[in-house]
Amino acid sequence: MTDWTAGYVADVGYTFGYYTELNPLRLRLTFLNAGLVPPEVGAACELGFGQGLSVNLHAAASVTQWHGTDFNPSQAGFAQELAQVAGAGAQLTDEAFAQFCARDDLPDFDYIGLHGIWSWISDENRTVIVDFLRRKLKVSGVLYISYNTQPGWAAMVPMRDLLTEHAEVLGADGAGIVNRIDSALAFAEQLLATNPSYARANPQIAERIDKIKGQNRHYLAHEYFNRDWQPMAFASMADWLAPAKLQWACSAHALDAIDVVNLTADQQALLNGIPDPMFRQTVRDFCVNQQFRRDYWVKGARKMTALEQAEALREQRVILVQPRADVSLKVNGSLGEATLQESVYQPFLDQLADYRPHSLGQLEKALQETGISFPQVLQAALVLSATGALLPAQEDGAISKARKRTERLNRHLMMKARSSNDLSHLASPVTGGGISVPRFQQLFLLAREQGHKQPQDWAQFVWEVLNMQGQRLIKEGKTLENPEDNLTELTAQAQVFAEQQLLILKALQIA
Repeated sequence: MTDWTAGYVADVGYTFGYYTELNPLRLRLTFLNAGLVPPEVGAACELGFGQGLSVNLHAAASVTQWHGTDFNPSQAGFAQELAQVAGAGAQLTDEAFAQFCARDDLPDFDYIGLHGIWSWISDENRTVIVDFLRRKLKVSGVLYISYNTQPGWAAMVPMRDLLTEHAEVLGADGAGIVNRIDSALAFAEQLLATNPSYARANPQIAERIDKIKGQNRHYLAHEYFNRDWQPMAFASMADWLAPAKLQWACSAHALDAIDVVNLTADQQALLNGIPDPMFRQTVRDFCVNQQFRRDYWVKGARKMTALEQAEALREQRVILVQPRADVSLKVNGSLGEATLQESVYQPFLDQLADYRPHSLGQLEKALQETGISFPQVLQAALVLSATGALLPAQEDGAISKARKRTERLNRHLMMKARSSNDLSHLASPVTGGGISVPRFQQLFLLAREQGHKQPQDWAQFVWEVLNMQGQRLIKEGKTLENPEDNLTELTAQAQVFAEQQLLILKALQIA
C-alpha cells in the first residue's frame, strides 16, 4: 500500500495557527532597513500551508494572487473552504511537493514562503523544492523560510531521537499518536529521574522536557514525531539554496537587526571584524545559541543608494494594532529582557495612538521637536513590529480592493467561533494579513453585525450561544456554573472590548 504521508504525521491535524512572517507586506521594512530593494509581490506561493489560515488571510487581505499546496487532504479541504468563501482566487491543492512543483500551469512567483516545513521533510523533498525555487521564483523574488538550526538544538537531538524511538517501539499499537507522545514523555521523565550522565552534561534538558509536557499534543506530533527531523546549520542551508541562485538577505524577525538586545559588546566587535557576511551569520548563531531561524533569501540582491533607502524608509506606513496602554516597554532579546527608552517610545506611541496608518516620514516630522531622530524612529518601528504591537500598512488602493473579501472571510470565521476557539485571527485589509481576535471578541463582533448595539446585548448574545452548547466560562481557574455569573463576566469582558479593542478593530477595518 502506498504511504502518501512520506513519514509525516497525518493522523492528527496541524494546529490552526497564523504565522505573520508569511505576510509578504512585512518583508518591505526589513529589506529597506538592510538597504535592499524589496520586490513588488503580485504572485505568491505557500508550500505546506497546514490548515491554510495564513494563506487565506493573506489572499483575502491583499491584492496578491496566491497559490499553495499541503499534502494532507483534510487540511487542504478546510483551506479550500476558506478560499471559496473569501473569493480571493487563492488556488490551493492537496498535492505532494513533487506533484505540485512539477506543474506547468503555475505562474512565476515574486514570493514563496515555507514556515515549519524544511526541517521536517526528506532530502528528496528538499531537492524538489530547491528545483522549484530555481525555476519558478522570479529574478529579485524572495523566499521566506523558517527552520530548526544549530547550535541551539545540539543538546536536544539525542532526546528527540529517544522520544520518537519510544513512540515507535514501545507505543501501544492503535493507541494513537497523542497517547504515544504522552508515554514517551513519561519515559523521558523516568530516565531523567535516574540522573544520567547525559542530563548532567546537558542540565537544560530537564527544563525543556517539562516545557514540552505543557504544549499542545497536536503541535508536538508535527514538531517532534515525524520520520524526518533535521536541524540545519546556516551554512548548510546556504549550500542547499545555492543551486537556486538564492542569497541570504536578512532575518524576517526584525528584532534580530537590533544588536544591543542580542549581542554583548565583545560579540558585536567579533562579528564586525568578520568580512564574510555568511560566516558572520554562522558565528552569530553561536553567540545567541540560535535554535530557530526565520530568514529572507533573494534571487539577486540589489543594494539601494543611501538616498533611495532614506526616501523609501520614510514612505513606509505602519499602524499600531494593540491598545496604547497595553504596549510593553520591555522586550526579550537573546541577552534577556531589555527596557525600552521611555523618552523615545512614549512620544512615538503617542503619535500612533489614533490607530491610523502613519508613514515613518510623518512620524519623524511630528517628533522633531522632541529631539527624536529618524534612526530612533526606525529602530522603534523595528522593535515594535517584532513584538507585534506595530504592523506595516498597505496603500489605500489595496485596502479598498481587499475590504469586501475580508468581510466575507471574517464573517465565516466568526460563525465558526460560535462552536470553537481554534480560529483566533481575522483578516485586516489594512495590514494585508491576520490580526489576533480571540473567540469571545469575535462573538462580540458577530453580535454587533447582527444588530445588537450595547455591550450588555453582546454579552447576552454570546451567553445564548454558549448555553445552547452547555459551555461555561472559567474565571480564576473555577468554572462559573450559574447563568448570572456567566452573564456578569461576559458583560464585563464586552465592556472592556468596547472601550479598548473595538476602536482598533474599526481602524483595521475588521469591525
